[in-house]
Amino acid sequence: MERSPAVADRPKPPSLERLSEAMLGRLPGTVAGPGYDRTYAQMGVVHIGVGAFHRAHQAAFFDDILSSGDRRWSIIGLSLRSPAAEQALQPQDGLYTLIERSAAGETLRVRGAIQSVATVAGRERLALDVLAAAQTQLVSLTISEKGYAPETADLRADVPTTAAGFLAKALERRRNAGLAPFTVLSCDNLDDNGARVRALVLDAASRIDPRLAGWIERNGAFPSGMVDRITPATTPEARRFLENRLGYRDEAMVTTEHFRQWVIEDRFAGPRPDFAAAGVQVVADVIPWQAAKLRLLNAAHSALAYLGGLGGFATVDEAIGWPPLRAYVGRLWDEASSTLSPTPGLDIDAYRQALLRRFENPHLRHRLSQIAMDGSQKLPPRLLATIERRLAAGRSIDALALAVAAWIRWSLGVDEAGVRFEVEDPRAPDLARMLEGADTAAEMVASMLADRAIFSPALAASPILAETLTKKLEILLKNGARAAIAAI
Repeated sequence: MERSPAVADRPKPPSLERLSEAMLGRLPGTVAGPGYDRTYAQMGVVHIGVGAFHRAHQAAFFDDILSSGDRRWSIIGLSLRSPAAEQALQPQDGLYTLIERSAAGETLRVRGAIQSVATVAGRERLALDVLAAAQTQLVSLTISEKGYAPETADLRADVPTTAAGFLAKALERRRNAGLAPFTVLSCDNLDDNGARVRALVLDAASRIDPRLAGWIERNGAFPSGMVDRITPATTPEARRFLENRLGYRDEAMVTTEHFRQWVIEDRFAGPRPDFAAAGVQVVADVIPWQAAKLRLLNAAHSALAYLGGLGGFATVDEAIGWPPLRAYVGRLWDEASSTLSPTPGLDIDAYRQALLRRFENPHLRHRLSQIAMDGSQKLPPRLLATIERRLAAGRSIDALALAVAAWIRWSLGVDEAGVRFEVEDPRAPDLARMLEGADTAAEMVASMLADRAIFSPALAASPILAETLTKKLEILLKNGARAAIAAI
């Protein structure tokens, strides 16, 4: 019998060409390229945090703006720590394939708004040069909830360590050069995100020079914004699908839904593109839009992540397809909706129905484990703020509390079959310590409520919250997530 060749001796399949500027004239007919000559695009935007969501959302909007003929708004991306974005995009000249999927079909397009990406660590001067450049008019941020940390470095002598520190130092350079400030666009899931990043930048600036803080306060602009587009993490399977279908490699590809939304407060320090023509809503007050997204979409996502994950579901569409869990989401939304203040153009009932259709999309395969990450940062704006409002109004919190209890149960790091898993959270060691000595549901709840970084003093002091969380957690621990959902 003839011996099979060793794996190392077998011929390797030819490597596929990687997406690049040189490939744009040879793209397959099923994928569109940028609708403009990138040679003439001018940098006007710096984006901090060039992850998959940015590529699916803001970069796609700016790509459409460039295609419309306004060539002032291409992007230079900065990554404060991880080199992953630079490694994925820089060899591809900033290009990536965006796949938009829905039940009606899919579209594929190579997006070209990103000029280049640089990792900031070790190249802080380069980052400040880019931010302070005269042509930089907009600086956008997708740094997640955990990125909104105060700057601790002495900015008079040291290099910045946070986004707020870099913004303050860059604005100092612009003031010294006689340039106007840039507009800072926060695109993270936080209530009044513009005010939050403004406060952090002013704090950092005041420690450089109080007069700098005054100049930023008078002349700068930090509009709040709401962004919405469900964007699952890119999997190896998704990359292989693209390679097999299109015949090229793309390490920065993104799969997303057709739906997208961007709402920005009408407050700018200088030039801006025609956002409205690109489908962006520029409004006087973005807070109602932010609140609806946080307390409906994001809250439901977190509830589905913890309850669905514990209940044995893998993806959002699988979880929402189970009738008891779907009914539970409706109860959660009923509680949350009472805390919202609709504004013209925002129909809460229609928004809820649209969310259900988006959750049902079987083509996204949005993994619950991805949504479950960073719960200690996500729960305060998504669930706890709503609970605090409901308690202040004397209303029940059964559905909301079940989602929080499920997060506590998830934080134990062991599933309902007794198998351990990693809790992906920046405060995972702290959570483990808080739960380590707790033997009962009541002890676990008390330990968690004592954490002021997560629970406000008002929530920590609420006997109703403690009692409700304890009851929900007892059911989760004794009978499991599916029984707890059925009992709601």
